[in-house]
Amino acid sequence: MNKLSIRNYMVAIAPMLLAGAAILLTAHGVLSANPKSLSGVVQTGGTTSSQPLPDVHVTLFEATRALPTTLGQATTDASGRFTIPYRKASSSSIFFVKADIGEGVEFVTVLGPNLPASVTVNELTTVAASYSMAQFYRTGVISGNSFGLQIAAGMNDNIVASATGQSSAVLLSSPNADQTNSLRSTRSLANLLAACVDDPDVTASLFDLTTPPGGLPPHNTAEALANLARDPGQNVDGIFALTLLSGLYDPPLVTMPDAWTVTVKVNDSGNDNILFGGPGNLAFDHRGYAWVTNNVPQGSTTSSRYVMALKPNGKPADGRNGTPVSPLTGGGILGTGFGVTIDPRGSVWFGNFGWGECTGCDPSPDGNGSLSRFTLSGAAMSQPNGYQGGPVRAQGLGLDANGNLWIASYGNDSVYVFTRGNPHQSVGFQQYADSGPFDVAIAADGTAWVSNSGGLLGGHDASVAKYALVNGALEQRFLHPLGHAAVKAMSLDSHGNAWVASLRNGWVYAFRPDGTEIGHFSGGGMDSPWGMAVDGEDNVWVSDFGPLDPGTPPFTGRLTKLWGVNPPPGRNVGDPISPPTGYTVPSAGSEVLLHNGDPLYGPGAPPSFIPMMRQTDVVIDQAGNIWSINNWKPDVDIDFTVNPGGDGIVIFVGLAAPPTTQVH
Repeated sequence: MNKLSIRNYMVAIAPMLLAGAAILLTAHGVLSANPKSLSGVVQTGGTTSSQPLPDVHVTLFEATRALPTTLGQATTDASGRFTIPYRKASSSSIFFVKADIGEGVEFVTVLGPNLPASVTVNELTTVAASYSMAQFYRTGVISGNSFGLQIAAGMNDNIVASATGQSSAVLLSSPNADQTNSLRSTRSLANLLAACVDDPDVTASLFDLTTPPGGLPPHNTAEALANLARDPGQNVDGIFALTLLSGLYDPPLVTMPDAWTVTVKVNDSGNDNILFGGPGNLAFDHRGYAWVTNNVPQGSTTSSRYVMALKPNGKPADGRNGTPVSPLTGGGILGTGFGVTIDPRGSVWFGNFGWGECTGCDPSPDGNGSLSRFTLSGAAMSQPNGYQGGPVRAQGLGLDANGNLWIASYGNDSVYVFTRGNPHQSVGFQQYADSGPFDVAIAADGTAWVSNSGGLLGGHDASVAKYALVNGALEQRFLHPLGHAAVKAMSLDSHGNAWVASLRNGWVYAFRPDGTEIGHFSGGGMDSPWGMAVDGEDNVWVSDFGPLDPGTPPFTGRLTKLWGVNPPPGRNVGDPISPPTGYTVPSAGSEVLLHNGDPLYGPGAPPSFIPMMRQTDVVIDQAGNIWSINNWKPDVDIDFTVNPGGDGIVIFVGLAAPPTTQVH
C-alpha cells in the first residue's frame, strides 16, 4: 500500500476509531461522548416580581453520607443564568444545587435522583429544600443515607416546582392551598429570605433566632431554615416580624402561626368513588410506601371493605414496578382499625375490627373478620372472610424478629400470636374480662408489650402487660393496672421503655422494661392522646384525639412533642417541647373539602375549617416526615351518630428525627 492509499485508508476509518475510542472511554467512566448540561437561573422573588442575581457562584452536588460530591460549578451571567455540564444524569442518592449569594445568604434547590434540563434557584426553592432536608441538614451540608434523602426529595417536590421556582401544584390545590396555612407559610418564609438578600442585618437576626439552645449559630440561610424546621416553635414572633420585611411572595400569612411547621395534606385514595373514611394507622414497607387502614366508607358508620396504599410522597400507589394499586379490596378486609404491619417476607397484615352490622361474619356476629394479608404488589392472600385464627375485632399488630405475628384481640380480651406468621398455628392468652387489648409493641428481646384499653372510650380497668412466647405458649410476665385510663397506642424507645397514650386521663405514661412506672406526663397541647411514636432521638410524639363529651366545640387537631429519656440540661423527662397549642394546622380561610370536592360533612353540609382533625396515630418515615392520621371529624355531636370518618393524612415535613427502626 502506497502513502496515498494509507492516507485515504486512515481518513476513511478515522470516524470509526474516534467513535470506538469515545465508547471505550465512556464505558470506563472517563469521558462522555455527549456531555449534557444543567441550565438554570438564580433570582430573588417569585410571585409578584423577580430579579436576576448576577455573578453568583453556583455548584452542582451529589449528596452522600459525608461531604457532598461536587459535580460542576458556574457563575451566573448578567441575567442570572448559568450552565453546568455534567456526565452523570442519575444517582442512587440525590442531586442539589447551591447558590452562594453572599454575606451568609445561600439558596438551594433539590433536584432529586435524576437531573432535569433546567432549574430555578430562589427563596422558595430554599424553603422547600431546608424543610424537606431538615433531618439531613445538621452539619452545614446535606448528607445522609440515600433512601431517606430520596424520600425527602419527593416531599420537596410537594412544596415547590424546581424548574420554575414556584409553589408546587400540590400546595396550590385542594386539600392544601388555603385549606391549610402551609402555602402561605412557605411564601412568608421566602419573603424573609428575600429580605436577607437586601439587608445583612436581617440575615444576622435570622441566625440569632435560629441558633439551637446551647448550639452554634447557622452558617447560612438554608441551614438556618433547617434549624427552624426541626424546632418550629422557637422565636415564632421574631421570625414572623422578619417575614413582614418583604412582599415578593404573595399572598403570605396574615396572622402569626403557632409554630413554623410546613405540612402537606394528602387525601387522594386513587378512586373518588372510594374516598378516605377514617384512616386509623399505617405502616411503611421497605420502599417507603404507606399501607393505610380505613374504618368506614366516607360519610357512613358501617365497615369499610377497602384499604389505601400511598407512595412515599403521599400520592396514591398506581401499580408501577410491582407496586399496589390504591385502594385495595378483597382478602376479607372489613372495617380495619388500628392494626397494620409488614412482615420480613413482604406480607402486609391488616386487623379487621368491623363496624356496624355484618350478619354471618365470622368469628363474631356483629361486624368483624379477623386478619387480612396482601402481597407488596397488592394481591390479596387471605380468604374472602379473612384468616380466622382466634382473634376477634383485631386491633394493634406487632411482628417479632422470628416472624411471629402478635395480635391485640379486642373483642375477646385476648392476646394471640400467629406463630411464624401462620394463622393455622395460632396460640392465645385469655386476659381479664373487659380488658379490651388495643396495641402491641415488640421489645428487643422478643417479648411483647400490650396496652389494655378497658374499652374504646374507657369505662373498665385499663392496664399494660408484657408477654413472652415460650415453648409455643404465651406467658404473662407482668400486668400493671391503670384504672379507667382508656390507654391506646404504645411505642418503645431505644432503652426498651414503653410510652403509652391515655385517652381518658389525658396523659402519656412511661414504663421501664420491668413494668415499673417512670411517670405520666402532659402539656405541649396534649388533649386526649391516642397515637404515639418515638423518634430517632428518643423524643416522644403524641397525636391527640380530643374530648368526646357531647356538646363540646369542634376539636382542632394538634401534634404534641415531649422530651424522652435523654433530656438536655435544665429539662426533665416528659417535659413538653411543642408549644402550649401543640403543632396545629389552621385553615388560611378556605373550607375543608374531600378529594371529590364535597364539603367535609357531605354535600349541602355547613362548612368546616379544620383540616387537622381527631388523630389516632403518628408514624415517622425515614426522612423525618410525620404522617398524622385524621381518623374522626372534628364535631363530636355529628360524629357519634352519622358521619365520623376523618379525611386523609397530614404530613409534617422534616419535623422529627427518623426512627432507627420501623414501628407498627
